[in-house]
Amino acid sequence: MGLTPPALSALARATDAVPPLTPDGDEARRWAEQELSDPAYDIAEPTPFDRIARAIGDFIASLLDPELSGGWGSTFALVAAIVVAVVIVAAFLLWGVPRVTRRAAPRTPLLFGEAEHRSAAQLRAAAAERARASDWDAAIVLRFRALARGCLERGVVDPPPGATVHAFARAAGAAFPSLGGRLGAAATAFDDVRYLRRPGTVELYRLVESADDAVAAARPVVREEVPA
Repeated sequence: MGLTPPALSALARATDAVPPLTPDGDEARRWAEQELSDPAYDIAEPTPFDRIARAIGDFIASLLDPELSGGWGSTFALVAAIVVAVVIVAAFLLWGVPRVTRRAAPRTPLLFGEAEHRSAAQLRAAAAERARASDWDAAIVLRFRALARGCLERGVVDPPPGATVHAFARAAGAAFPSLGGRLGAAATAFDDVRYLRRPGTVELYRLVESADDAVAAARPVVREEVPA
């Protein structure tokens, strides 16, 4: 059964209203521009960093792939491994095998509870200077410190931090038995002036001075640690 003229006319009008399924060139370009303007495409776009990383990765892969590098990628990898091995061997020859070392903590230069960096000679010179000024308190303290520092420098006695002057005198007396009494008297003079605040005198200074001179001239019998 054929279509009547009115039906054919209506079909023609409907066909004209539907856009063509295959666009022409201008229409296709417009559709593409509308699609690419979607923000989702901006998010998916690789960043400059992504492009650089990808280029580096492709370059390394081409070096290690014989098919892409023309057969010299494996040679490059072998040469690089040999160079690394030579550098490691050279480092061992120059510096030796690395060792795990444990550094000893530096000992605080304490002398009878106070920091003292001066040598025995420097302390003796300072004591003599104070004696010339008749500052007997300072002269006695400095001269006894010189006595103790001299024993430390010779390795005769090594008092631990906090050792008292009498503990030091006993240990020094064990190293110099003939001078034990003079060492004890010198320690008492130091105690009286330094801690008991008794006034120093020229006689006390001469006592400590003579004990220091005698110890410096004597030869130790034994090396002993001061008791804590």
